[in-house]
Amino acid sequence: MFEKILVANRGEIAVRIIRACKELNIRTVAVYSEADASSMHVQMADEAICIGKAPSSESYLRIDRLISAAEISDVDAIHPGYGFLSENGHFADVCESCNIRFIGPSSRAMTALEDKAVSRNLAKRAGVPTPPGSEGLVENEQEAQVTAKRIGYPVMIKAIAGGGGRGMRVAHNDVSLVKGYHTARSEAEKAFGNSGVYIEKYIENPHHIEFQILADTRGNIIHLGERDCSIQRRNQKVVEETPSPLIENKFKDLRKKMGKAAIKIAELAHYTSAGTVEFIVDDGGNFYFLEMNKRIQVEHPITEEVTGVDLVKQQIMIAMGEPLRLSEKDIVFKGHAIECRINAEDPFDDFRPCPGRIEMYYAPGGRGVRVDSHAYAGYTIPPHYDSMIGKLITYGKDRKDAMDKMSRALSEYMITGIKTTIPFEQAILQDPNFRRGVYSTNFIEQLLGGARRELIEEKA
Repeated sequence: MFEKILVANRGEIAVRIIRACKELNIRTVAVYSEADASSMHVQMADEAICIGKAPSSESYLRIDRLISAAEISDVDAIHPGYGFLSENGHFADVCESCNIRFIGPSSRAMTALEDKAVSRNLAKRAGVPTPPGSEGLVENEQEAQVTAKRIGYPVMIKAIAGGGGRGMRVAHNDVSLVKGYHTARSEAEKAFGNSGVYIEKYIENPHHIEFQILADTRGNIIHLGERDCSIQRRNQKVVEETPSPLIENKFKDLRKKMGKAAIKIAELAHYTSAGTVEFIVDDGGNFYFLEMNKRIQVEHPITEEVTGVDLVKQQIMIAMGEPLRLSEKDIVFKGHAIECRINAEDPFDDFRPCPGRIEMYYAPGGRGVRVDSHAYAGYTIPPHYDSMIGKLITYGKDRKDAMDKMSRALSEYMITGIKTTIPFEQAILQDPNFRRGVYSTNFIEQLLGGARRELIEEKA
């Protein structure tokens, strides 16, 4: 059993990990930047160490400072959360070389999946379909044009590293391809320190569906069902749910096929820990591998709600060398869960970030309502990091029950002093197409079009 874990992250995920550790009777060490001195995770941990100035490049992305903090506090392991260094193979390798357990996949598996172009080849070896695209990195705009003409427009330009929608652009012709190519490279360099991009065919009106897996160090791998993450804005997820309405209503046989595909990819990568295999599905029920996220996901709570499995605790137990005590037949999917990401943004001013002091904060409650957040009254949201301040999760006996609880919970959520995305998510929950489960990744784009946007703003 680990005695002490350092949490190499901030915000709601740091709070989530600390809570899991407390329930396992494991002491925790929080790290924080100067801007996060008053953050909830700092107050909740048993120990806290400042690792630098506000910019993440001078704090949460500094491997040397994280390792120094781990050695000073004499921890057994480091949990990276999501974002920052959570998918950095070098960080995992440094942890291992310092005899500190990295709570995540091995550096070997991380490296195998770090490059999205490489992971596409891994999927092909597994016999899993991938969208047509470049064989690897696209080195210049001329090569990009040749590839685009070969596979046909529209195409997606994608960063090989990172995630969260950064370094991704859709191109419909040569002009937008050249512009998107350079923009994606620049954005990827700033976000991940790696400007490499590749190109793949853009599937129009796609459904973004991902499968949660758990894999131990003994070769046991299971999946815990799918999450539908199609409600996105600029490739950033806004609302997620499980089970997927598309699979439940139209393609029930896909759950078994895609689950097997996810497990096969993890097997070939010698993957351990929690991970997520992401797919896109077209209107005909054809699915294609996108990428594998080598970390805990933002939206992991909805899987926990319908399966009863604590994924963060499972990560920790796997890192300790414990075998999975769950088999596929033990996973029972019960009910329906939905998650809304609560961001400090103004949805009616092009989602402009709204850092600042929270004056009043009241979180919703009641049966079937869960709030994962680090926000509180008096907390000042710094401008240096992601704008997400919390996640609202509802669970119901079926989809309608979960939606009704989410609508009620959103109406109860009270945050003053800053703008949030709550009014926009209330509009999503009332939209007839969302209520019917008929949507794709273009849903928000359509919701914000013309008269419908005016109606939303009027209601808000």
